Amino acid sequence: MKKQLAIGPVMIDIEATSLSQYDKEKIAHPNTGAIILFARNYESPEQVNELNQQIKSARNGPILIAVDQEGGRVQRCQNGFTRLPPAAAYATQPSLTQDAGWLMAAELLALGVDFSFAPVLDIDCGVSEIIGNRSFSQDLEQACHLASEYRKGMRSAGMAAIGKHFPGHGAVALDSHLTLPIDTRNFDSIVNKDILPFKQLIKEGLEGIMPAHVVYPEIDELPAGFSSIWISEILRQQLGFNGTVFSDDLSMEGASSVGDFSERAKLAFQAGCDMVLVCNNAIAAEQVLESTPITSNTQREQRLLAMLGKPTLDHKELKNSQKWKTVSQQITNLCESYAK
Repeated sequence: MKKQLAIGPVMIDIEATSLSQYDKEKIAHPNTGAIILFARNYESPEQVNELNQQIKSARNGPILIAVDQEGGRVQRCQNGFTRLPPAAAYATQPSLTQDAGWLMAAELLALGVDFSFAPVLDIDCGVSEIIGNRSFSQDLEQACHLASEYRKGMRSAGMAAIGKHFPGHGAVALDSHLTLPIDTRNFDSIVNKDILPFKQLIKEGLEGIMPAHVVYPEIDELPAGFSSIWISEILRQQLGFNGTVFSDDLSMEGASSVGDFSERAKLAFQAGCDMVLVCNNAIAAEQVLESTPITSNTQREQRLLAMLGKPTLDHKELKNSQKWKTVSQQITNLCESYAK
C-alpha cells in the first residue's frame, strides 16, 4: 500500500466541472495541498459534490477544497445555493449575521467544500472599489462586531474562517488584482483602525488569515504577503496569531513586483505563509509545484489540517432542516431588499 502523502503547501485550481487527467496529475503532486473552485467549476450542487469526491480520490492523502463564497459580487456557487448579500447588508439587520455565516458554511460543507475565504475584515474607507460593500462596515466597532458574529456562525456549522486582507485593504483605491496598491499611512494609523478586527478575531480563535498584496512603505517596501515584518513579526509575534496564513493569489498583478512565480512562492514562504495560491495560470502552478522544495513541516501540516471542514449535515438533511428553510428565506429577503 502506497504511503499517504502529507498535505502540501500549494493551492491550485482546475480547468472545468470534472477532472481531466492533467488535473489529476497536479493534484497528486507532493506539494499540492488544496484546490480552489471558481464559477467555471460549478454547475449544480450534485455536480460539485461529485467533483469534490473526484478531487479527494485523486489525492493519496488529505487535500483541502476552498472557494470564495462571500456573497454579493463574490459568490462562485449560485445555482442551488442561497443568494447571499454583500457583507455590508448585515449592518441593516445585525441579528441575521450569525445565521448568515452558518448558512454560507453549511451549504458548502454539505457538498464537500472545506472552507470559504471569509470573512472580509477590511474596513471600508470609502475609497476602495474592490473592497467597498464586501466590508461589513465603515464603522470600526460595527465591523468588528459583525465579523465576529459571522465567524461564530461559520464555526457553528463546522467551518474554519479566514480573515482577509491583513493588515487592511480598505484605504487604497487601486485593485491589487490589476496593479500594486500603496498605502502611505503610518503604522499607528493602521494599528488603531484596520488591524482591530483581525486583533479581535485572533483573540476569539480565528483559524486563518490572508495578507494583502498591498505595500505599506512606512513599515516595509515589500507587499504584506511577502513581508516577514508583517507576517512573522507583527501577525505572529505581536498579535499572537498561530493559525494558518494563506498568500493571496500569486497570479495577481499586485504580486508581480517581487519576481517570477517561483520567486513569489519562495518569498511568501520565507515571510511566513503556510500555503500559497496560484490561480488561473496553469503554467505558473506547474512552476510553483516543481520549484518549491518538497519538505516535511509538521507545524505547517497541522495548521493546514485544522482547516478541514467538519460538516454536521449532508445536502439532503440540510435542505430538509427547518433551520435551513427559515434562514435561507431570511437571507434571500435581505439580499433582495439590500439590492433595491
